[in-house]
Amino acid sequence: MNNYPFKTALQAGLLVGSLDISAAFIQFYIKTGKGPTAVLKYIASGVFGKDAFTGGNDMVAWGFVFHYIIAISFTLFFFWLVRQWHFLLNSRILTGILYGIFMWTVTQFIVLPLSKIPALKIKPVNAIIAITILIVCIGIPLSLLAQKKKILRR
Repeated sequence: MNNYPFKTALQAGLLVGSLDISAAFIQFYIKTGKGPTAVLKYIASGVFGKDAFTGGNDMVAWGFVFHYIIAISFTLFFFWLVRQWHFLLNSRILTGILYGIFMWTVTQFIVLPLSKIPALKIKPVNAIIAITILIVCIGIPLSLLAQKKKILRR
């Protein structure tokens, strides 16, 4: 099997994961005036529960690791989808928007309930902000990268 799509997906996952986490840091700072540590500990709490919030730099590092695992997983799945259904790249922007909505839905209704993060009520404004970040930072860039990198090669 050719590694090209996997290597490209890994690189793309690192890129969009960095865009996404940067947006999360900025949004959190605007909302609270606090730095990124709390965001990363929140991510780590998905596995470590409440202990993540009292942990130190190890929890911050785990937050980064878990974030990038999730971002790369969504990227690999996206690249797999477009290799199966080439038509998805006919409208890259629409596909990016739909994939952002898909990622938010999977995260809210599958990933978070399976994690140790306490259930939070979904607030429409927060959902719209989160979906927009996923669309702009992951969905659309992945659509554009998939076309540019010609990942449809088999």
